[in-house]
Amino acid sequence: MRKDVIEVGIDAEGRFVERKNRFLGTVDIDGKKEEVHVRDPGRLEEILYEGNRVLVKKAENKDRKTDWDLIAGKVKDNWIFVNSGYHRKITERILEDKKISPYPEVEKINPEVQLGDSRIDFLLEKGDERIWLEVKGCTLAEDGVALFPDAPTNRGRRHMEELRKTMENGDRTALLFLVFRPDAECFAPKESTDPEFAEVFRKAVDEGLEVHPLKFRFNNDFLRYVSEIPICDFL
Repeated sequence: MRKDVIEVGIDAEGRFVERKNRFLGTVDIDGKKEEVHVRDPGRLEEILYEGNRVLVKKAENKDRKTDWDLIAGKVKDNWIFVNSGYHRKITERILEDKKISPYPEVEKINPEVQLGDSRIDFLLEKGDERIWLEVKGCTLAEDGVALFPDAPTNRGRRHMEELRKTMENGDRTALLFLVFRPDAECFAPKESTDPEFAEVFRKAVDEGLEVHPLKFRFNNDFLRYVSEIPICDFL
């Protein structure tokens, strides 16, 4: 079931110049080089390279050091959404819509809940049943396979270990991937980038971790939910 999830609103298209650090990039907008906030921890090497087309939005906070937020970059014929600042809102919209939510039966959605030494994105409740849900964004795909992570992730491995411990206590756990690659047909961990994450992921799935890769398409202003895709069968 395809459905528009959020409206972002794009203010300009530009050409990417350089990524100065993890959070800061430079974009040529109408011939003027502007600093933009990059809110995605990944490397994004297939998206943020010199000369590539990108979409930006004016920052709502006028007191910020940068006037622009990076929203998406072009990969072949698709705009790929690359702003993790929207992940919570996207996930809430999905969970609240019983027609597309992986958990339409839940009665309560609690964001940002402490679990061990980590904060997990959501705790879902139905009566006495609890589901701990962590959310990850996925912007990389190769040959139709959505891949995560695109950079080593100590935080991701820590979250996986916390979820595994929680399953031992009888609670359900889940990992939701926001897959922003409309060309992806299935999902897999990127073992060559982070073999430890891939190993923990496989162990957790074998132990009962529920995984939901949800595919989206971005069309300049609206982010649209497309469908859930499977975990690749070669795993």
